[in-house]
Amino acid sequence: MPRLKVAKIAQLTGHNASVFALGEDQSPNTFLSGAGDGWIVRWNLDEPENGRLIAKVETQVFSILHLPERNMLIAGNMNGGVHWVDLENPEKTRNIAHHQKGVFAIEALGDHILTAGGQGMLTKWDRATGKALESLQLSNQSLRSLAVSPNQKEIAVGSSDNSIYLLDAQTLSIRHRIKNAHSNSVFALAYRPDGAYLLSGGRDAHLKVWQLTDVPKCVEEKPAHWFTINSIVFSPCGRWFATGSRDKTLKIWDAESFELLKVLETIRDKGHLNSVNRLFWTPYQNYLISASDDRSLIIWKVSPANDTNV
Repeated sequence: MPRLKVAKIAQLTGHNASVFALGEDQSPNTFLSGAGDGWIVRWNLDEPENGRLIAKVETQVFSILHLPERNMLIAGNMNGGVHWVDLENPEKTRNIAHHQKGVFAIEALGDHILTAGGQGMLTKWDRATGKALESLQLSNQSLRSLAVSPNQKEIAVGSSDNSIYLLDAQTLSIRHRIKNAHSNSVFALAYRPDGAYLLSGGRDAHLKVWQLTDVPKCVEEKPAHWFTINSIVFSPCGRWFATGSRDKTLKIWDAESFELLKVLETIRDKGHLNSVNRLFWTPYQNYLISASDDRSLIIWKVSPANDTNV
């Protein structure tokens, strides 16, 4: 197994509170962050020291999603509000008090948007109009994570009731409920790009790999971190995936064998001082971006050990 080279490119500061959300932006070389200070900031990967505040909400931002065709941003806050931010005309921004106890995840699904709330409700929105179309009460506990399958036919939802729900993307009907998927809340979900496996991470610090046959089956389980796994993302090339944890570390894994390749930590790698809350892997220069409770973001460049361009 070839080793990886990981170079720390920059550490971005400017937020005044924990950074909880990361997402793509209108250009390949920019990305967005949202934090506990209510700020949504645009960062340029070519000039990473210059973050630009593009929106502000009244409370903590837990999740964000950019809609390039509408030049709009959707942000979920800690009180359950869903903000539809018009980036061209910020005064037209709407805040819809829809969920309760937080909007922990937002995902795009074709012509629709999905939001997951702290009271266990999943809502489907019209992407063009911003209207709520359908809501499903999945659990009496928080829905903490969302993932849409590569073929857009299935939705995975992770809950604080320890379950993973697999839904039909068209009808929102429940195909499977994996009870006791973890021994505590399911904080992170990600489909492998080929759609054959679903990865999950929980408050129990375990990483699980689910084979998506007629009946989902756990084929790998690893005590991957010391504390909660908050985020799982695959690299754009599909060769690797990364996990971020409350134990302050990032770990990079092989997407085929699920073997650990690299650990990025506080002292040796000049990593984060506190919990790693969110990861975002951009195709631009193959940069992996991490966001933390230490109020900063770090840009990492990941490449094979034999790559001489790092």
